[in-house]
Amino acid sequence: MLDATTIEKVLVILQDKKREWQDYTLSSQEKDPLRVLLGCILSQRTKDVVTQKVAERLFRVAPSAEAIAKLSEEELSRIIYPVGFYRRKAKTLREVSKILLEKHGGKVPSSLEELLQLPGVGRKTANLVLSVSFQKGAIAVDTHVHRIANRMGMVATKTPEETEKELHRIVPKKWWRELNHTLVLFGQNICLPRRPRCRICPVEKYCEKIGVSK
Repeated sequence: MLDATTIEKVLVILQDKKREWQDYTLSSQEKDPLRVLLGCILSQRTKDVVTQKVAERLFRVAPSAEAIAKLSEEELSRIIYPVGFYRRKAKTLREVSKILLEKHGGKVPSSLEELLQLPGVGRKTANLVLSVSFQKGAIAVDTHVHRIANRMGMVATKTPEETEKELHRIVPKKWWRELNHTLVLFGQNICLPRRPRCRICPVEKYCEKIGVSK
């Protein structure tokens, strides 16, 4: 397993290299809590480039929780198509917006506990809102982070929740907020799910390549 010192070396290299990579991630486009929160809901089972275009269209039409809550599910479905499960997400967007208006004055809460009470919000989404919008020390673990952390030998875990816990334990705190964005870009551009581009990987020498063939 990689130790904390090696993990930090890897992150320093990736932090520098990611400027060269194509970036459609939500966290690089938005900082507003509402846009990050709803953008995360839209992004589930949907490619980032599609999510980005749909989120821009949504917030042009309805830039606030109040405006979104006033739209019907049918209207929202048309606006957010073609994200995956767009009808289900339209319902979720309205429910979340109404709860924000009724319980939080139209604002997104800044605590993990309150965020997790919102429909369609899991730990990854909640932690991303906390780290990106509220600058809190949180590690958002999605499929990219879970896969890469295990593949490289940072952790040996079976679930994203276990990965989050282990990364909190071994990654220096100053990297927590940037960890998701850095590893997601790495996973989208170099450490691909099925055919990782090991020959051009800037941290290949540190990788244990668990389950990966050259």
